[in-house]
Parts: sequence; C-alpha cells; structure tokens
Amino acid sequence: EAVMHHIEHGLSPREATNKAMGEVAGPVIAIALILCAVFVPVVFMGGISGLFYQQFAVTIAVSVIFSAVGALTLTPALCAVLLKKSEPPKGPLGAFFRKFNSIFDRATGVYVGIAGHLARKLTRGAAVFAAILVGVLLLGKALPSGFIPEEDQGYLLANLQLPDASSLERTDIASADVEKILLEMPGVESVTTVNGFSMLTSSFSSNMAFFFIWLKPWEERPGRALSSFGLIRQMNQRLARDFQDGVAMAFGPPAIPGLGNGSGFSMMLQDRSGGPPEYLEQQAQVFIEAARKRPEIGGAMTLYRASVPQLFARVDEEKALASGVSVADVNSTLGAFLGSAYINDFNRFGRLYKVYLQAEAEYRNEPDDIRNYYVRNKDGDMVSLGTLVTITPSSGPEFTNRFNLFRSAEIVGGSAPGYSSSQTLQALKEVAAQVLPADMSYDWNAMSYQEERAAGSGASVFFLGMLFVFLILAAQYESWGLPFSVLLGTPFAVFGALLGIWLSRLVSPSYLNNIFAQIGILTLVGLAAKNAILIVEFARMKVHEGMPLVEATLEAARLRFRPILMTAFAFILGVVPLVIASGAGAEGRKVMGMSVFSGMLMATLAGVCLVPFLFVVVESISGRRRKAQKVDFPPPPSKEAHG
Repeated sequence: EAVMHHIEHGLSPREATNKAMGEVAGPVIAIALILCAVFVPVVFMGGISGLFYQQFAVTIAVSVIFSAVGALTLTPALCAVLLKKSEPPKGPLGAFFRKFNSIFDRATGVYVGIAGHLARKLTRGAAVFAAILVGVLLLGKALPSGFIPEEDQGYLLANLQLPDASSLERTDIASADVEKILLEMPGVESVTTVNGFSMLTSSFSSNMAFFFIWLKPWEERPGRALSSFGLIRQMNQRLARDFQDGVAMAFGPPAIPGLGNGSGFSMMLQDRSGGPPEYLEQQAQVFIEAARKRPEIGGAMTLYRASVPQLFARVDEEKALASGVSVADVNSTLGAFLGSAYINDFNRFGRLYKVYLQAEAEYRNEPDDIRNYYVRNKDGDMVSLGTLVTITPSSGPEFTNRFNLFRSAEIVGGSAPGYSSSQTLQALKEVAAQVLPADMSYDWNAMSYQEERAAGSGASVFFLGMLFVFLILAAQYESWGLPFSVLLGTPFAVFGALLGIWLSRLVSPSYLNNIFAQIGILTLVGLAAKNAILIVEFARMKVHEGMPLVEATLEAARLRFRPILMTAFAFILGVVPLVIASGAGAEGRKVMGMSVFSGMLMATLAGVCLVPFLFVVVESISGRRRKAQKVDFPPPPSKEAHG
C-alpha cells in the first residue's frame, strides 16, 4: 500500500520501495517484536493451562518471525520488480473500482472527522474511553468463566449400577436392556459393554457395568440435537423413563484424554476423623442432597456404598492351631476355590495354556458349601473348612478409596444448563462450607483439580504480556510515555472479545471465558497494538518534521486508514472458519474464533477512532514533561570576557 501510494505520486518503483521501507520498516519490526513478546510470560506457566498457552505461543512466534523476515526482504524486492503505476481500469470492473474508491474516500473523510473531533475535544474522547473501560469491567464480571470446554469426540460413556450385591448374571441381563436402548438412539453406531467393572470407580463389582458408545461420523450427525451433548441429554431422558432396574447414566469423556474418567466435576470428600465407612457414606449423602438444591449443579452422585450385603468368613485360629492346620493354608484354600488361583502354564498343540484352580459354580452357591472344602494338616490328614471357618452375614463397602491418605468418597456430576464449570465449583465450595462437619474436608480431582490450580492465571498472563510489550515499545521509541498511546488501545479489543462471547451465549451456553478465550484475548494485545503502531509511528514522524501535533496525528490517521482496514479485515475474515467450526474440536475453535473475531472488529472500528485521541493526550503530557525537565545552560564566556 505504501509503495503504490508513492508510485501514484510519480516515483519509480525502486524509489517508491526505498521510501516506503523507510516509513514502514520500524512498524514492521515493532509489530513482530510485540506479537512475540506478548507470549513470553507463558513460557513460565505450568500445568495443563501452561501447555495450551505454550503450544499456541510457539506457533504464533515462529510464524510472525518468518512473516517479518519476508516483509523486510522478499516483499520489497517483489514490489520493486512487479509494481508499476496502474492505468485506470475500464469496463464494469473499472466502474466498480471507481465507485468503491469514491465510497471509501467519503468514509475516510468521515473517519478523519470523528478522529479529529475526539482529538480536539479531549473530554469527549475521555468519556468514550471511560465507557469502554466500564464495559470491560461489567462484562468481565457478568461473563461466566470456565476451563477447557467439553468436545464432541465421537464417542460417549455410560455407567450402570444395580442394587447392592446384585449378581453378575443379573447385571448381564440388565446391561443388555441398556445396550438395546442406546443402540436405538439416532447417531449411535455401536456399543461395547463391560460387565462387572466401572471406570468411574476403577474397580470390579458384580452390580456394575460400563459402556463405550461409538457415534456415527460428524457429517452424519448434523445439528445440535445429534451432537454428543444433545445425545447425552436424550439418552439420559430415555434411560430414566424406560429403564427401572437400576441407575444408568450417559456422559461424555474427559476434555483431555486420561485426565479423569469422564466429563463434569470430580470432588473427593475426605474423612479426617478415621471413622467407620458408614460415617463417610452418611456425610456424602448429606452433601449430595444439599448440592442438588443448588441451581448451578445439574446433577451429583457417588458410587460409594458402605452397606453392601456381604458374608464374613471368620477363621478360628485356635482351633486351626489345635488341628495342626496353618492359617495361611486356610486362607489360600478359600481364595482358590471361591475365587481362583493361578497354577502354571503348559504348551499343547503349539499354543500356551494357563491353568487356574477354582471350584465349579454349583459347589459354591451357598455358604454351607464351605464344608465340602478340605485342607491338609501337618499330619497329612484332611480337615473340613467348615470346622475351622464360621460364615456370618455382614455388610460393608464394596470398595474404598484413599485420597491424600484419608478415606474418601468421590462426588461426580455436571453443571446445570446455562452455568459454567467455575460457577459449579464455587457452588460446591459453598455447600461444603454449610453442611460438612469439622472432621470432614474436601479436595479436587482430575480436571477439577487442574481448573482450581489454573484459576486466575489468565489475568496474570495478560498483564505480564502487556508489561513485556510496554518494555519493547519503550526501548524502540526511547520513551516511557509513547508506549501508552499504543497499549491504551488494548481495552477496545478486550471489550469486543468479551462482548462477542457474551452475545454468543444467547445462542449457545457453551461460550465461556475459558482458556481458549483467554488465549485469543492475549493474542489481541499484539493485534490491537499493530493498528495503533501504524498510526503512532507515522504521526511521530510528522511531529518530528515540525507539523503541529493534532494535524500530524490526523494526517497519519488518514494515510494509514486503508492499510489498517486491509490488514484488519484480512485477519477478521480469516478467522471466520473458526467461528463457524464444526466436528471434532469445534467448541474450543468457536470460542477462540469468536474472541479474536469480535475483539479485532471492535479494535478496528473503535480503536482507530480513539488511537489519535490517545496519542494526542500522551504526547501532550510527555511534551510538557520534556519542556519542564529541559535545562537552559548559559552560553560559555567569550575570550574578550576573560581578557
């Protein structure tokens, strides 16, 4: 744009290129340094959020460096070779260009008029700037925050829990009914069932089953209703209505594979008193009952049970000793026949076979069947286990967890529609403060732990990024005041990003101020500074040439208006595919795309009008300070005066 401007004014392509590079080389270098420097603080971030920031920072920094090198070397050479003074086009295309330039020239005049009005009427410009700051604060408080959005990953999970101590045979029949219901849902391709195991507890239990639900490809599931989120809602409604034998629930996989067993929150209630398992179950139920009353919490449950019917086998050690039987032999015999015991391997027909010892099912159906098992004593005689072991009915936990060395119960669930994960975690904290006694505590697990750990890191990274940008600009301009005229344009971009996400929530509640939105806002610091640098650099040059401050600023705004719009709208249109993304990873792309799309749009439309005002204010203050600090030394005495 700068080269063509000078060519149209009579310079040769080579002369125009040299003059243009003298004007734009500084801004190009400044923009490249700023876009790299804004991501410097993320290098020192840890945890999951640090990994997200660092990967994005490396991508942007490397791309910007290559782009800057190309802009300073290859682009000028191509301009000198390829560009020439253009002839007015003819025909319909020429008429379109002339009409477009006429409209754009009028728009430029309107823009310069608005910018000049704000630059001369500083109180009005200050009022607009203050309104933007107030809008940033209000939107920042009104917009719910989150961590990592849940994605449609092409598969879902489901858990089935039958009444305590249900047999594996009953679980197999019930899981077949659940599987039939799931396969009837639109968008489901296949279901894999694992009976006797639950990934939520990572334990084996005869009354539980777990399902892996594979969905059809994304292109065969158009619309929100057939996305994983819509299917989860439909599945749970259907299971609650048509399945009455137990509790079946579908949910999504964790946002980061391997970090947790499912979507939603994970909270660990800890019994610090060392009490019995029944006490922990009692407190967990009280907590869940109170949590379900909060509007932020869509559901809460625990799979921990402390009253599962059991049979307690008590070994009479004194009788075993009197009979000459080792207690260890009694335990191993019970384990082998009631459970199983590995014996050895053998090769047969070219294959390896494993040998296990276990009693047939018909001989271990009743507690009294233990009388049919025998153990050998030290004299070689066989002693019935029925004389050494007493079977009594009992109850206790099917499994137990230790978290931070305390007996714990995991509380899992999800957010209610319209609420974010951070609001849900805050509601859980308030419930815990209300209902948990002094000898109970809680801690976070899986993704909830990472979210709590990363809370507040986005704001610190943002301000540190602005600090690095400030230092880069101060070093380049050799001024502590001038960088403020660039950085004070950042609130416009932040306001636009927050406003875009807030308006998008009217369409979908998945738009939150999460980690992807924060990455987009951090990127906007450099992009918004780019627009300001193009005006400030040229205005500073005109001021040094002796032009009055306001006239120099408006001249810079007029000459740089077209390049700013060209680069800004090229970027804005380039992120449209992110805004309308679909398929795998779409939730994160849409939030990031909306933040940079709306933020850059606001920084372009409002920022270019207020940057001249900011430059005039900052330069006026800096100019008065330089004059106040200037010291006039008397001239040196002449030789005649010494004589």
